[in-house]
Amino acid sequence: MDLNKEQLLDMYKKMVTIRAFESKAVELFAAGQIPGFVHLYLGEEAIATGVCASLEKKDYIASTHRGHGHLIAKGGDIKIMMAELFGRTTGYCKGKGGSMHIADVDLGILGANGIVGAGMPLATGAAFTCKYKGNGAVAVAFFGDGASDRATFHESLNLASTWKLPIVFLCENNGWAISNSQENHQNVTDISDRASGYGIPGVSVDGNDVIAVYEAAAAAIDRARKGDGPTLVECKSWRWRGHFEGDPGAYKDPKDQEEWLAKDPIPRLEKNLLKLKYATQAELDDIKAAADAELEAAIKFAESSPVPDPSELFTDVYAD
Repeated sequence: MDLNKEQLLDMYKKMVTIRAFESKAVELFAAGQIPGFVHLYLGEEAIATGVCASLEKKDYIASTHRGHGHLIAKGGDIKIMMAELFGRTTGYCKGKGGSMHIADVDLGILGANGIVGAGMPLATGAAFTCKYKGNGAVAVAFFGDGASDRATFHESLNLASTWKLPIVFLCENNGWAISNSQENHQNVTDISDRASGYGIPGVSVDGNDVIAVYEAAAAAIDRARKGDGPTLVECKSWRWRGHFEGDPGAYKDPKDQEEWLAKDPIPRLEKNLLKLKYATQAELDDIKAAADAELEAAIKFAESSPVPDPSELFTDVYAD
């Protein structure tokens, strides 16, 4: 492991910030303060954090409907994110996109996407742009196990492998495609095995171990940046909540849920930090408290921001 104290503590801060954001989103949605649908990233914080730790500002990511964690890990501003969830003009998309459509091109965030598997062609296009310009940047396409069954997955892997594009296909296998378990919609155990069909490397790792995610993603990103082409990385994790807020998740086996909750990625990193003496428990508690305070400030910012005026209904719909 080549991670130093500063890097590991930064990862911890990112993970607890994502956890705080998503936990608060549960409360706000239940209270009717957030319109539309909300798909949460609870339990998967180690994946976005471990992947984005190796990305630079110039690099691109394409996110999913469950994308809050990706955006925070890539450097998104939680005040502006929260304002977007609230549908306010100070949000990333001026309150018109909501939870599933947050984007910040200046940070290389090509957007969350409500269409399953739609981010892969976008990231592949961004990777082509990077190669064409020779700017040394890479793209990462986040997607779930269900999206790996779609044509966009296979078309993107085929094109990216043929042209040796600088991209990492990052599968967040949380075991569920809406309410359908992986074993019911795929005849493979490891989605990374599908990489062999396109002549590229494939690797599966424990998605609840941020260090394992970091190591696999760092190697794939470095390979892409050097011009050696794409890699398919599968991170195995678990979706704590239902598919969306309001879905009770009754299709889950309670024993499986209990086992996965015990694999919470945040306490796992805490144990490492304490073992390495990179932080005391009091210092870790302070980081959590700071994340909670930052969240409260973001909520106040969102609540005090104006809603869009009806006259702006058709602005930003078409390019000038």
